[in-house]
Amino acid sequence: MKKESFEKALLAIEIEKEAIGNLLPYINYESFEAAVDKVRDCDKIVTCACGTSGVAAIKFAHMLNCIERDAFFLSPSNAVHGGLGSIKKNDVVVLISKGGKTSELLPIIDVVNKKDACLIGVTEEPNSYLGEKADIVLTYKTLRECDRHNSLATASFAMVVALLDAIVIAIMEETDYSAEQFAFIHPGGAVGEKLSK
Repeated sequence: MKKESFEKALLAIEIEKEAIGNLLPYINYESFEAAVDKVRDCDKIVTCACGTSGVAAIKFAHMLNCIERDAFFLSPSNAVHGGLGSIKKNDVVVLISKGGKTSELLPIIDVVNKKDACLIGVTEEPNSYLGEKADIVLTYKTLRECDRHNSLATASFAMVVALLDAIVIAIMEETDYSAEQFAFIHPGGAVGEKLSK
């Protein structure tokens, strides 16, 4: 590996660290509180997104399962081929789209609105289609990605994951989620071994 490549790799970590720090001013108390309350109290949470945002959506659903919230990831392709039938009125749907106008998500947004489920939009563009149609909007703004073309979802991905992790932590506090509860549903791996002691 060239020394320059190593230096760029280290710079990527610095950029992501900076990006997460830059997230704090974008967290609006009222919007964040509304999102936490809805996710905490709803019947079911459905997460949905494309590409790298989809990976963040999958992780968010899993993290919610880890604190015993009923959540699952619905792929956009499956959603528009009948998967939207899983969404009910008292559910929360979390859609993630950096630009807020991902074409695959547009029909999903419309169906969620018609079903009167709560739509939480996570986007950099609050004035986008997603931002305007969402009941709750959580925003962030990426100054730059880590790669030379400013194109790979790296820093923006780190910001979204940090924002969604913060929601999970807030719900754990709100519900006084205990280590015993976590141990009961997490018997495997190093975490399960640690908690069982």
